[in-house]
Amino acid sequence: MLHIVDDEEVIRDALTWLARSRGIDSSAYDSGAAFITALDARKDLDAQGECLLLDVRMPDMSGAALFDTLVTRGLTQRLPVIFLTGHGDVPMAVDTLKRGAFDFFEKPFNDNKLMDRVEEALAASREAVAAAEVHTRLATLSLREREVLDLILAGKMNKVIADELGISMRTVEFHRAHVFDKMNVKTAVELARLLK
Repeated sequence: MLHIVDDEEVIRDALTWLARSRGIDSSAYDSGAAFITALDARKDLDAQGECLLLDVRMPDMSGAALFDTLVTRGLTQRLPVIFLTGHGDVPMAVDTLKRGAFDFFEKPFNDNKLMDRVEEALAASREAVAAAEVHTRLATLSLREREVLDLILAGKMNKVIADELGISMRTVEFHRAHVFDKMNVKTAVELARLLK
């Protein structure tokens, strides 16, 4: 999902059309406050990826202020921000890129280059959401399950794991089943791919 935040209706409409031409779903907001309200009403970010096209200069809440809010909330990895400006503010561009903005485009921009970057941002968002999900799953593992997981990833068989941890093979099988269940995998190969 592409989110467009710009106070100019003509820009919002053009960007919505441009996104649609690439098969990208979008939603448009006329202010940073409207976007924050919509964001707060949701439970979580879309696992299919999200990106924010954000105008730098808007009345009330500027694009920079909205970006600061997203940085404070730790959302800029899962919700990459591409700034749009008609003012060519180079120091601001450098600052926002250093602080985690995905990119910065000056108006008028090349439509294809902008949409290429949007698609790259959506892919980066999907990866960040997937990584956060894996991290959440890992956090559910007990200390012993984590030890078993590490030994599984090292390619050790149940008997070797049992010997190394000083527990029975049956207990290893029990922990292994819990690890696979919590990590939502069926095999050690899937587990290794998930955690690569």
